[in-house]
Amino acid sequence: MQTPVDLAQQLTRWGFGQALPSLVFTSRARNGDLQGQVVKRTTRSQDLPLDLFDQIRAAGPFAVEKIAHTTARLDVVREVLASPDVAVGQFTPDQSPFVRAASWAARSAPVGPITPPSLLAVEPPDHTRMRKLVTRVFTVRAVERLRGRTEQIAGELLDEMERRRRAGQPVDLIESYAAPLPVTVICEILGVPQRHQADVLRFGNLAAPSLDFGLPLRRFRQVEGALREFEQWLTEHIERLRREPGDDLFSQLVAARDDDGQPLTDVELRSTAGLVLAAGFETTVNLIGNATALLDQHREQREALLAGDAQWSVAVDEALRHDPPVLLTARTTIRDTEIAGVPIRRNRPIVTLLAAANRDPEVFTDPDRFDVHRDNAADHISFSSGRHYCLGAALARMEGDVALRALRERYPGLRVDHERARRRNTRILRGYAALPVVLEP
Repeated sequence: MQTPVDLAQQLTRWGFGQALPSLVFTSRARNGDLQGQVVKRTTRSQDLPLDLFDQIRAAGPFAVEKIAHTTARLDVVREVLASPDVAVGQFTPDQSPFVRAASWAARSAPVGPITPPSLLAVEPPDHTRMRKLVTRVFTVRAVERLRGRTEQIAGELLDEMERRRRAGQPVDLIESYAAPLPVTVICEILGVPQRHQADVLRFGNLAAPSLDFGLPLRRFRQVEGALREFEQWLTEHIERLRREPGDDLFSQLVAARDDDGQPLTDVELRSTAGLVLAAGFETTVNLIGNATALLDQHREQREALLAGDAQWSVAVDEALRHDPPVLLTARTTIRDTEIAGVPIRRNRPIVTLLAAANRDPEVFTDPDRFDVHRDNAADHISFSSGRHYCLGAALARMEGDVALRALRERYPGLRVDHERARRRNTRILRGYAALPVVLEP
């Protein structure tokens, strides 16, 4: 039962983290702010505003506006994300009313993928210690060992899609394939028993929007409710793995020790599991859906892949570059600094437009063309960069490779019903909410 204090804290969290940013961006968009217009345009249609990207890029290393310094250049984005002078989160004077209210509201917040001690929300030395432990377990080799199981999961899902086709039932690729595949793999990683996998899929569906902002109050409360349920479930799950460890990666992480012999705390383990679920679910679902739509629109590219004249791994990276799952990420300067030759004062937000950097003409030839033969497709920035580079990048690439290859080999004539396809109404996350397909063997 939520107490009046808990409700007041939740409303404060929503106000500061969702309503206020949305209001600011909307207001600035009306006043001609380029960054505000980018968010407004992508929220309405999710079509990338290439003209705005060009304007921001033409302004120099940064477009300096009232909200923030904004960059659309790939080299500048990398420099920002690698800088020790910028950090995740918002920094204001320690005794400001904003900080006091936010700290009070955070007391009852559930552990989530963008709240401390999540790797997305902390900086060194805590980030260094946690990431070092996690990367010892989530290695590229460990991910590759999951490939065979991922292929099996893809085959089982495709079998079920075939049964639906033969029964004359409609097939939504997101619901039937793009969502259950990564969630099932995540369940394998987390050592989730079969009887609980449906619960984890529900948690993933409800909690993934926590990576976005501007959520309506009702959706925000649903997200926090799912995070709280998942946190309670994880508490019991971690104790179960301590008693009866499996051969899954999460069991290894529970048992891992740092150089001083210290394990991750329970809250750090829950936070890491939540990040694996939300981020791993979100990016891979969007990757599979976006790539399927792109290949449907580019028949010659699809035929080259099926004929073996192009590599599926390159197609995955090109889809990530051309239609990335995440629009942007932001940082804040923690001291006066200089980036790309531009002086920037302390406490200044910096917005790095990942989707725009992926279209940088200084890096990518004919950047607005989707090309599965592109020799530098992997130079995209869709997995971020620097110390917060996505831990799940290798996993997402592997799942995308397996999912797209298996889907097209089973159904080379698959067609997307673009008239009924529906994009998500999120601001930062980019993907399809529904992607009806016609299956032609």
